[in-house]
Amino acid sequence: MGSKSEGPVIRPMRKDDFEDIVRIDSQYTGERREEYFKRLFDEVLNSEYGVVISLAAEYDGRVVGFVAGSVLSGEFGIPESVAYLTTIGVDRDFSGKGIGRELFDQFVTNARAIGVKKIYTMVDWGDKMLFDFFRNSGFRPSSTMLTLELEIP
Repeated sequence: MGSKSEGPVIRPMRKDDFEDIVRIDSQYTGERREEYFKRLFDEVLNSEYGVVISLAAEYDGRVVGFVAGSVLSGEFGIPESVAYLTTIGVDRDFSGKGIGRELFDQFVTNARAIGVKKIYTMVDWGDKMLFDFFRNSGFRPSSTMLTLELEIP
């Protein structure tokens, strides 16, 4: 496990990471999104590709960050396999130490290993910190995908 001198260990996400991931996410959202993460864990931990692209950063025996996503093949009329990065978070006590970058870089490496050529994500326009992170990671507005929204009264 990562020690204080070594930095975090980036490893595949596991079921027993659930509580730590919910805790980290709640630092940013202000709520415990347990139902969301139950669905997410069911999806991302049952990869048919043999490579789990969803990851956790462990430091001194504790999960301090995570990135989750999945690989789609054929959905939305896209012929090639693409990855969707659905959520990323770093414990606020460890923010600014490059853990998010390490998680993201390994996510890209794992996606590339299974033939993914594009990664998509969505960001709320008001989340400047996350928008800047993705922009600095090389993301650009998609020229081929348009997110449509329908409000249901």
